[in-house]
Parts: sequence; structure tokens; C-alpha cells
Amino acid sequence: MLQRRATIRSSSGLHARPASHFTQAVAATGLPITIARAGGEGVPASSVLMVMGMALDHGEEVVLASESTEAEAALEELVALLETDLDADS
Repeated sequence: MLQRRATIRSSSGLHARPASHFTQAVAATGLPITIARAGGEGVPASSVLMVMGMALDHGEEVVLASESTEAEAALEELVALLETDLDADS
């Protein structure tokens, strides 16, 4: 399993708008990817409701994971996305 850690940089955490932006990017990969708090249970990262339900705050660390051997580049891109303030352009 491939895993990458990221720190949520959106100033308001992953509320509706940033969560939507993130989950759309996950869905666009076409790969099965999960998101979890460090040491926690993962949820499908393409589900906006599941991601919003995690109530992730600014500065929290998450783990992105995928069983797909083709996910390395996608995980790196998603980490970069989470480590960007997605609220900055609102």
C-alpha cells in the first residue's frame, strides 16, 4: 500500500468548498484513495460527505493511501493540493 502524509493548510480546514475541490481531484484520478487522521480509519477520499464528516481542521495531519501501484504521482499531487490554502482564492 502506498501512503503519503499531508498537513491541511486551508485556513478553515476541509469544510465544504475545499473538501469539494479535494474530492473532485481525487475522483479525477480514477484510483481508489482513502484519507485518514494519522493512526485512524480511512474513508473514501472521493466522497465529499465522508471527507467533510471527518471535520478536519487547519494544521491537522492526514494520511492518504491507495492499494493501486499506479497511485504514486496522484498521491503526490493530492498532498500538494492539501498543503495549499484552498480558501485563499475564495
